[in-house]
Order: sequence, then structure tokens, then C-alpha cells
Amino acid sequence: MIDPVLLFGLALAAGAPLALSPLATALGAALAAAALRRRAGRAALAAAGVALVVSGLRARALLDGAGAAYDGALALLHPPARCEVAGAVVSSPVVVGAAQQRSADPRAAPDAGEAPEPPASRIDVELSSGTCGGRALPGPLRARLYGAPLDLARGDRIEVAVDLAPIHLFRNEGLRDASAAIARSGIVASGTIVEARRTSEGRSIGAAVDRARAFVRGRIEATFHPDAVALGRALVLGETDLAPEDQQAFRESGLAHLLAVSGTHLVLAVAGFAAALRAILVRVGPIAARWDAGRITAALCVPAAWLYADFAGGGGSAMRAAAMLSCAMGARLLGLRPVGVRCFALSLAGAAAVDPLVACDLSFGLSAAATAGLLWLQRPLAALLVPSPGERGDGGAEGGPGGSSPRELARKVLAPLATTLAAMFGCAPLLLMNSETFPLLGVAANVVAAPIGELAALPFCLAHAVLSWAPPVERGCALVGSGALLAVRAVARASAETGVVLRLPEPSPAQLAALAAAIALAWAADRRGRRLAALAVGAAAWLLLEGIASRAGAPRGVLRVNVLDVGQGDALLIDLPEGGAMLVDAGGFVGSPVDTGARVLRPLLRSRRRVRLDAVVLSHPHPDHFGGLPATVEGVEVGELWDTGQGEAEGAGPVYRKLLSDLRRRGVPIVRPASLCGRPRVLSGATIEVLAPCPELHPDRGANDNSFILRISYGARSALLVGDAEHEAEDALVARYGAALRADLLKVGHHGSRTSTGAALLAAVDPSIAAVSCGVRNRFGHPSPEVLSRLSAGGVAIARTDRGGALTWETDGERVLWSRPGEPPRPAPGPRRAGVAAGHDPENGAP
Repeated sequence: MIDPVLLFGLALAAGAPLALSPLATALGAALAAAALRRRAGRAALAAAGVALVVSGLRARALLDGAGAAYDGALALLHPPARCEVAGAVVSSPVVVGAAQQRSADPRAAPDAGEAPEPPASRIDVELSSGTCGGRALPGPLRARLYGAPLDLARGDRIEVAVDLAPIHLFRNEGLRDASAAIARSGIVASGTIVEARRTSEGRSIGAAVDRARAFVRGRIEATFHPDAVALGRALVLGETDLAPEDQQAFRESGLAHLLAVSGTHLVLAVAGFAAALRAILVRVGPIAARWDAGRITAALCVPAAWLYADFAGGGGSAMRAAAMLSCAMGARLLGLRPVGVRCFALSLAGAAAVDPLVACDLSFGLSAAATAGLLWLQRPLAALLVPSPGERGDGGAEGGPGGSSPRELARKVLAPLATTLAAMFGCAPLLLMNSETFPLLGVAANVVAAPIGELAALPFCLAHAVLSWAPPVERGCALVGSGALLAVRAVARASAETGVVLRLPEPSPAQLAALAAAIALAWAADRRGRRLAALAVGAAAWLLLEGIASRAGAPRGVLRVNVLDVGQGDALLIDLPEGGAMLVDAGGFVGSPVDTGARVLRPLLRSRRRVRLDAVVLSHPHPDHFGGLPATVEGVEVGELWDTGQGEAEGAGPVYRKLLSDLRRRGVPIVRPASLCGRPRVLSGATIEVLAPCPELHPDRGANDNSFILRISYGARSALLVGDAEHEAEDALVARYGAALRADLLKVGHHGSRTSTGAALLAAVDPSIAAVSCGVRNRFGHPSPEVLSRLSAGGVAIARTDRGGALTWETDGERVLWSRPGEPPRPAPGPRRAGVAAGHDPENGAP
């Protein structure tokens, strides 16, 4: 029979998937329940069902509350404002690099390259009073602040002057709901501290832990090798401010877990504490004579586990491991034998009861998945790698006395391989969800690096944290720990440089539900053949759902324009009627580690199974349009690049030059206006007209007014994309084309600036929907109230990416649908001028 507590814990933890993907999760849960009905009692299944529904409702309520809190931050902080506020520190200070600080600085404009600040700390603060931009703070607001003093601690009261703005959510259909992060942390804004003053010190246990963290951080920086300092902070304190190249190497090699605070860290730290404490207690006569030293040690190890998890950063993996270890120690305290499966189940149930969205915590998920792999897969894999004598059918004969020695040696050598494989198999679905690549050399890299990390780096780094009273010993531990960490990094870099990875699409919610049902069916099977059949059915369902996802990502018979939320910039992914796709711009931020190509475009292409773009269009050479292109086109087949050529003529900087150089090296044609103007082009079933700059660049105009202006048509419907064109280009366009500019969708020029979208253009285009691509953190006041007023006066529906996220506009050539993320598609208004589209109803676009 299946442990009912495990079933209950799994159901509670599935509340977040139910809230985020209700149909797929509900169907997967129903199939799993049907598969397990013989291995779990009706009462257990009923209790699990109730737990799933209740947890899902709680998760949904948290998500809805997060949306309301974010809307409040938008109302207060748009545009970004200088705030003079007071509040309390609610998180442990974490060291971050200068690049991360810039990503949170609302003063950093897309066209401004300010010098980065030196590393400092990041804190979360609950602001309770003060003013922002001259307006009183209406209520408590939780913000993430960068550039804070490193000596702050939880519970400290501070007064700060800070440039504050709402956080970026990048809300796009097909990407994960970013509001889950707000629901879990409460953080709705971020910014860079200008001035801070502590008014009172916190006196809680959390504050004491933070001061201990600050002390250990200082000792690491003082004694570790400079190249190993960031690695040491990651391993001991859970601070992940590694250099970008190291972050990528650890991720691509599958070794990121060696620097994460995990169950291994916790067990080693608490086991060391328990061994030392027990050694002391058994030597104290009165205690040893009257009490069981083991039980006393177990009782003290429970709070020690939670304190260490908090000291190590309080991540989901550390807290789950602390819960599991507490269960084991609690059983020892009561004189019971700890059961791994039951402790695992209680750790899931407890975490999900406290936080219904805990499944959205990647570190928690990876920790739980790795533990599940070790509990259920390690022994079968070990038996498969080194079969026992009975399984081999040879009676164990090895040719004489001592014949079992080779097998025992092989078992010892291959046991770590089985352990690594079990953990990796357990984590595989989550790794595929969060990374484009799966490291094929990850097993080999782990076999080499894991012993170095777990037997040298971890124990010496932990010992270093408590040896400041013995400087020579502390320096020795720092030397060994640094060497071990640098050795692990060398393995990670070597593995990543091979490039031997498997590129797979992101699993859809339906595929994950099918996987869960298949596992449940295999778990319930009573014979090996039936287990294999269940897994085969699951694999077939996965492949079928993969085909469905591929078809949904590349629809046929429709033109779909996705005006993406990339912050203050432009990016449009256009699905063409015959299954092709084109990309117009890719957003970008100067001097920020937030790469819109890596953060938005590439994950979106991956989720839609897009491996080719028929055309990539760079409307004009400004960083908020091309900054994300290099990361986007990496690993994607590109048919051709449309470029005005102004960037090469006037020098648009190294990112632009490298983009063109890389594409030319790949053999991608660079197409200029002279080849595009004058006649419509049919691309994968859509008609594309390049209206400007034609027939070539206008030398007396700037880059904005030399933007590519495209009219994309399918049947009787069309969309007009005007880049950053301003009034001069608009006037010339209206004078040349007049009413021929008519389009159902207008991508508003220059992010809604007052220098664009004039009355003459609006009258000529007469759109029913206008998309404004702008960011919540822009300090330019986009979109302009004048532009919004003109659009509203004309009865045009307005879709702003800073309010509600991306816009999806779709037509079959006659009818038009539009939607925002999380909303069902709805009919769009038809042409508002009778006779514009001959033969069509001007009200609803029907024939």
C-alpha cells in the first residue's frame, strides 16, 4: 500500500500547478488517482483530493492578491519615483554584483550607459510610511532594495531615499506566470538606495543569524583565494553572485547543485554538530548515567537544523531538508526508527501547508525531485548496473576463492554512478522546464566533481566558518576549501566547453500531467512487464502531446501578431499562415544583465517549438530594439535579416556589429530597403509590404524616422508596424499612401511618445486596436497622455504592455480575435469606417 501521508503531501504540493494550469493538473490527478485506486484506500484518495482542491484554491487566492498588490504599485510608481520612506528589513542581506544593481535601477535609461556601482547587498524591506514622488505611501509596500549597507539585519528599522519602480514581470502568453514570485515574496517594486540610515536594530533570532552571516562572509573574503570567494559564499551562505561565465558553466554542466545549499550540506553540518555534542554528553557522568545522550542530541539537532538552514540563506531546498531531518531526529527522540519515505512526505506536506505555491520554488522542487529519485530509483539502478549473483544466473561463481571481489569492487565504483543517475532522473523534468539544454556529460561531470565538492570543499568550508578563533587552522581550511572549489569550477567549465548537450523543448503542463499519471500507473503495477507497459504508454502520450504543442506553436491558416512584453522596448513575434514565423525587433536594456532575448524571446520560441525564423527584422539600430537579438537568434535558424543599414553607416556599437558579423558568418542574407521596397512580398502565406524607408534611407532623418514600416496582410485584415517613426516620417507616409494605410492593428510608434501617432496617421490607418509597447520602469512618461487621448477619442481599443502584458492579435483573414495573458481570446472590433473593407460588415468584420 502507498503511504497515505505521501499521497497527502503530494496533493498539497500540487496546489500551485492546479492554480496555474487547472485543466492539465486536474486531468493528471484524476488519471493518477484511477491508477492508484488499488494501492491506496478510498479514504486516502478522498483526503488527497480534498487537499489538492484546498491547496489549489489557496494558491489561486494568493495569485489574485499578488495581482492586486502589483496594480497598486503601478498606480503609485508610474513613472518611477524618488521615495523617502521608512520601513523594516524583512530578509537577510545578500551580496550582489554591480550588474544586478543596475538591473533594478529605474534611473538607468535604455540609452544611458552609466558606470556600475561597486558590489553591495540586496535586502527586502517592508515600507510602512513616507512619500514617493510627492505622494504619500497609501499602505505597506514590500520592495527589494539594492546598494544597502552590508551590516543590516532582519528587524532593523531604516529610513531610506530610494529610486523605486515596479518590478518587471514580462507577462507573455506561453511563459510562466511571473505573479507567483510576487505571491510568495510580496515584492512588488525594486530600486537602488541613494541614502540609508538605520534608526533601530533588530533583536530577533533572525537578526542574530544575519550578523553571524555577515561575520562569516567577512572571513571568507579575508581568507579565501580571490577567485573562490564568490564560490565560497554560494556554498556556505547561499549567495549566488557568481560571474556570468561561471553561472553558465555550472548550469550547462549540471553541477549547479554542488554550490546550492542542499540536504547534503544540512546533514553534514548537523551531523557534525550532533557527533561533537554526543561526544561531550557521554563524558559528562551525571547526564550519561540518567539520560540517553542520543535522545538529547536528537532534540537539540532539530532547532540546530532550522538555524543552519536559515543561516545558509533560507532557500527552499535547505528548509525542506531541515524538515526532513527534523522528522528523522524527532523519531529518534521518541525511540522510533526513522522512515525515509514518511519523513519525505511530511517535508512536502509541511512546506505546502505553509506555502501553497512552494512548487514554484525551483530550489525546493529540485531538492524534492532529487530526494524522490534517490528514494525510489537508486536501488533499482544500482541493481541494473551491477546485478546480484542470483540475477546473473551464475550462482555467484567467479572462478575460485575470492571470486566475489571483482563484483564488490565494481559495486563500490558504480554505486556513486547509480546515485548520480537516480538524482538526475528525478530532476530531469524540472531541469527541462528551466533550462534549454540537458547536459549529456552531466553524469560524468558529477562523478568527477561531486566527491571533490562533498568530501573536500563542503566540509572544509563549513569548518572554516567556525574556526576564526584559530587563525592558522582557519587559513588552512580556507586554502583547502578554495582549492576544492576551484577544482569543481574547472570541471564545470571543461564540461560546459565541450558543448555536448541535448536541446529539448520545454515540457507543456499536459505533458507533465501525463508523466505524473504514467509514474502513478507504473508505481501501482504489480509486475515488471506492466510497469514497463505503463511507462511506454506515458512515453507515447508525451510524444502525442508534443505534436499537439508543436502545432499550437506554429498555427496554420491564421496570421497571429504577438506584441511582446519586453519592458521599455519593442519585440513582435509574428506567426504566419503557412506555419512560418518572423520576428520584428527583440527589445533590450543598455548595461543591464536582463537580456530580453534570453529572458523572453528564446524561452518563448522554445515553448512554441520554434527552431526557425523565416525573417528577422531590425526596425532601426537602437539598443531597445536590437539588444535582445543576439541571444534570440543563437541556436535558431534564420532565413534572412532585414536591416535598414543605418547602423553600419553611422556606427551603432559593438553589439550591433557583432550581430551582423555572426549572422553573415552563418550565411544569413542581410537584406536592405533597396531590395524590399516597391513590391509586396509573400512570406509563408502573408503579404508583407515595406512602406518605409523607401526606396532607401533618408540621410536627413534620424534613426527613428528611418524605421522600417511594415504592413502585413492576410485576407481582408492587416497590421501596420511603424517602429519608432515620428511625425516627420508619419507625415511623409500619409502623403504617399493615404487611405491605403488602413489596418486593423496599429503598433503605435515610439512606445507612445508624444512625437508619434499624430492625428493624420490615425485618420488614415483607422485602427480598431492600438498596441503600445512600453515598460513599467520607463522614466520618459510613455505612453503620452496626448497619444492616449487621441486614441480614445477615435474609439480605438488600447493594449499597453505595461498594463496587462503582451497582446495577441489573430485573424483568419476575416474575423479577428485578441487576448492578453491569462485571458481567453475575444472578438476584436471590426472596421469602424463603412466601406473600408469591401464586402465586410463594418461592425464585426463578418462577411
